[in-house]
Amino acid sequence: MRRLVFGGVIVAAIVLPWIIGSRYVFHIATMITIIVPMALSVNLALKLDQLSLAQPAFMGIGAYTAALLTMRLGMSPAFALLLGGGLATVVALVCGPVFLRIKGVYFVLLTYAFGQIINLIFQEWTSLLGGNNGLYGIPKFSILGWTLTTTEQYYTLGLFFALLFYGATRAIEKSDIGAIFQSLNEDEMLACSIGSNAHAWRIAAFVFGAFMAGVSGAVYAFYLSTISPEVFGFQTIIDLIVINVVGGPASALGPVIGAIVVVPLLELLREAREYQLLIYGICLIIVLVFFKQGLASLLVRRRTV
Repeated sequence: MRRLVFGGVIVAAIVLPWIIGSRYVFHIATMITIIVPMALSVNLALKLDQLSLAQPAFMGIGAYTAALLTMRLGMSPAFALLLGGGLATVVALVCGPVFLRIKGVYFVLLTYAFGQIINLIFQEWTSLLGGNNGLYGIPKFSILGWTLTTTEQYYTLGLFFALLFYGATRAIEKSDIGAIFQSLNEDEMLACSIGSNAHAWRIAAFVFGAFMAGVSGAVYAFYLSTISPEVFGFQTIIDLIVINVVGGPASALGPVIGAIVVVPLLELLREAREYQLLIYGICLIIVLVFFKQGLASLLVRRRTV
């Protein structure tokens, strides 16, 4: 039953923008597909009892890398997108072994400081990154001579990566790796005593999450043709945490449902951001009181009926 319901949700999410045919609806749907991998990257860290606040920084690294490679070097956007995700991965691979030796609130603060430093670089390196004004006129994404120019085409591109990363995260969740993650989360000492390398698995999750964030940032840059440091600031990680709480952090399905619910609210309230915290508060109260495991838990209940 759960698979049937989830399949219906996926089909509806894919088809609905085409049925409505509104450019604004396509824009919201595209933003959902960009946010889903970001939310999944946060969710992956949560499975190992880690809350990383560095995801917007990795998103920014991917976005600025892809933008600069196409604007300054004339590189193929498709290749630049992969290199954007790749550079975010390399940075995570360098920082991860150091960061992940620290646990709990200290890890949260360390990743927050890292994110702030990266964002400060975006703001202050004016000659290369444009400072607070960011970068404008980023070339549109193209592959095999085909240039994406419409919102519908970017929705398709974003949907491809969203489904790809959801499938990868879901596969991890259902595999032996997912079982290892769960054992490390529930009883790390016991898991380590039977051979699990907690530090190595946390690094792997941190690095893969950075890659997802970097690719999302590159897609975002090509879609809007403009980026600025504000997009990769602290507010973004708050949005990602809320998405995971609303959808439910227990499975990869949660961030997807959370993004489908929260992102439209963010877009609708873009001109009235003073109400955003109020809406967040109401949503969180409703979810925490009535759906403690998030909205995704509704599908699990249906399966057991």
